[in-house]
Amino acid sequence: LKDDEEEVELRQVFGKLKEDEEKFRYDLVVARSFQDALIAILFNPYIQSCVIRYGFPYKSKNNLDPINPFIAHLDKINCEDTLESEIGPVLGGVFKQFRPELDLYLVTDTSLDDINDEIHENFRRIFYRQEDLQDLHLSIIKGIQARFATPFFTALKNYSQQPTGVFHAMPISRGNSIFKSNWIQEMSDFYGRNIFLAETSATTGGLDSLLQPTGPLKKAQEFAARAFGAMRTFFVTNGTSTANKIVLQAIIQPDDIVLIDRDCHKSHHYAMVLSGAHVVYLDSYPIEKYSMYGGVRLKTIKDTMLRFKKEGKLDKVKMLILTNCTFDGIVYNTERIMSEILEIKKDMIFMWDEAWFGFAYFNKTYRQRTGMGAAQKLYKKYQKEGSDKKVRVYVTQSTHKTLTSLRQGSMIHIFDEEFNRKVEDSFFEAYMTHTSTSPSYQILASLDVGRRQVELEGNEMVEKSIERAMILRSKITDHPMLKKYFEVVTVEEFIPQKYRESGLKKYYEADTGWNNMEDAWEKDEFVLDPTKINIFIGRTGVDGDVFKKDFLMDQFGIQINKTTRNTVLFMTNIGTTRSSCVQLLGVLIKIAKQMDEREKAFNSEELRLHEKTVRSLTLELPPLPDFSHFHKAFTPSAKSIEGKIRIPYFLAYNEENYHFLKLDECIAAVANNQEVVAASFVIPYPPGFPILVPGQVVTSEILEFIKALDVKEIHSYNPKLGFKVFKPEVLNHD
Repeated sequence: LKDDEEEVELRQVFGKLKEDEEKFRYDLVVARSFQDALIAILFNPYIQSCVIRYGFPYKSKNNLDPINPFIAHLDKINCEDTLESEIGPVLGGVFKQFRPELDLYLVTDTSLDDINDEIHENFRRIFYRQEDLQDLHLSIIKGIQARFATPFFTALKNYSQQPTGVFHAMPISRGNSIFKSNWIQEMSDFYGRNIFLAETSATTGGLDSLLQPTGPLKKAQEFAARAFGAMRTFFVTNGTSTANKIVLQAIIQPDDIVLIDRDCHKSHHYAMVLSGAHVVYLDSYPIEKYSMYGGVRLKTIKDTMLRFKKEGKLDKVKMLILTNCTFDGIVYNTERIMSEILEIKKDMIFMWDEAWFGFAYFNKTYRQRTGMGAAQKLYKKYQKEGSDKKVRVYVTQSTHKTLTSLRQGSMIHIFDEEFNRKVEDSFFEAYMTHTSTSPSYQILASLDVGRRQVELEGNEMVEKSIERAMILRSKITDHPMLKKYFEVVTVEEFIPQKYRESGLKKYYEADTGWNNMEDAWEKDEFVLDPTKINIFIGRTGVDGDVFKKDFLMDQFGIQINKTTRNTVLFMTNIGTTRSSCVQLLGVLIKIAKQMDEREKAFNSEELRLHEKTVRSLTLELPPLPDFSHFHKAFTPSAKSIEGKIRIPYFLAYNEENYHFLKLDECIAAVANNQEVVAASFVIPYPPGFPILVPGQVVTSEILEFIKALDVKEIHSYNPKLGFKVFKPEVLNHD
């Protein structure tokens, strides 16, 4: 707009178009330049729709110096020389990069012949200047309504209000078995009536079937695909553990080779058993100071691929599976990995386990490192180049972990050019195999509502969760009492310098303040998600598990999950409030004071033991072992690195094939050069992933690590009997 008078006139026109009965109301924010408009959508999360006109300047007339630290990364976007007739569509393209959920409308004088496909792709509708504004107003309302709509949640609400006679399953349906009970009324008092009115096994009457959706569930999943940038999206009601198994079974056939990071979630390992895959475990770089692993180096992946190419087995390599981001916050450069691997095998399938990264698509900095964000970018690039490379990407997300959903609510997002032709039938078979015929309608409805939320306020909520994480990092780093016992693990401590091209070391430094993360997230091989705040607690003399239970939970009711020997992990998410951050800081201060008082009360012997424990937690750290190798009895050939994990897994079903060795007996056997081969998964908590898998050769390094862990919870390890290992005659049997 040229001046304030024209702005007032426009507001009056739009004001007259609004009807009292309309569900949504809006006001106008007017920006008079390219820069002003871009700043507006970055700083104003309440903007939902943008009407872009033509003929406006690039540069702002406002003084931008006060906000320069926050917009420095925008300097890369320079459209100053763009023609005025083209600047509107260019701005629309930039808007879509930053906030793809926005509804964009273009007002133009450009002839129909000059409007290209990209303009149609970015803008919801195109108007001509002389046309009536009524249609524009109605389009804005309709666009908001499209994102606000929750097909399945609304259908379930409507169904719950209908008088229905139940002559099928579920006595709890309509609350009938509860409301008339003399003994369980407290369940109704606790949950309320609506949850029982909505509890049903019906797939008709306005509802739908998850296994073969044709109505509101079908639409809900289509809306989710739109929100998360996928070609197809599927809801899963029993967690990402099941989502992982569905994807693996849909794609992997027996004897296909799968490359996977060794420290991935255990559901992937079990999926390998079920599918009959030949597994290659890829080692992540170690972070030994904190007894945790980082990510798998791109060089490791490429070297493995090139080895199979040299051996003539590249056609058998089907899929690469990586965890993005890891529990501890290590995030891969998804675009770089996929583009460089596709140079070696042009139809490689990628599976990104984003159980802890479902929120990332709704922030521009994070989005570029998501599976779906990178898939879109590569697809457009290859289409433009006319490349024969195929973009085939599968992402599993625990929606309930980082977004709004009831527990076990997960999604599978698919961006696979070959899905309809090569995968669809097997995918539905796998989906049928692992999906309950009695899915929870409450979980499904929560996934639908969670999708509405991220499309309308996801950008704002993710920004706030990052902001609160950064504040926690700064307060813990600066507070004199806290930094005596607690230390925020920084980027440079998590990620070796050679994987940080940007040179970023910390998000916050006490003497210089905040550092810009944009450059690192664009360039570096690995980055650290700032919402995953790992705190080093070694100087307290208390290990992570004891700190979690005895201090945080038992004393103060603070819930966390992930610990190592000397760290605890705090996460912020879209539900984290300012008051909860203040509470956490207060709790840590109280614990620090406890530590001070405890140390003052030590006698000389107690002090000696305390110092010994501190030394153990800070200096005497167990070496982190790599994956050893599969025994030759469980590989295709003596030189093969891939293991047939299904065979040893099921061999262990027969007790005649294995015996037990206690830890000391294993150590002695390995020291005497005896072959010791695991007959089961062995999963210590922490770290929470298999340190041994069926068919893996046990080494002294692995045993030393297990001995040094000193943890109480080790799955598949019986303290009375020991480790389940194969008998020698089983290994030597042809």
